[in-house]
Amino acid sequence: MRDEYDLSKLKFKKNPYAKKLKKQITIRLDSEIIDYFKAIGNDNDISYQSLINLYLRDCVKANKKPLTKWVRAS
Repeated sequence: MRDEYDLSKLKFKKNPYAKKLKKQITIRLDSEIIDYFKAIGNDNDISYQSLINLYLRDCVKANKKPLTKWVRAS
């Protein structure tokens, strides 16, 4: 192995997977939601964050809409 390497001749390429990288955000979830996904994740050896991402991806693919019912304050 060499003591030093000449890196000036290297040609760098753009990361072909850069468009598929995940974006970090902050989201507030109820503790019951986090505990639920953590339990499922532990049973399946997957992180709860990846599990939530997979679930939300399935919702997008299936075009699922959240059931919301807004009640006006009197």
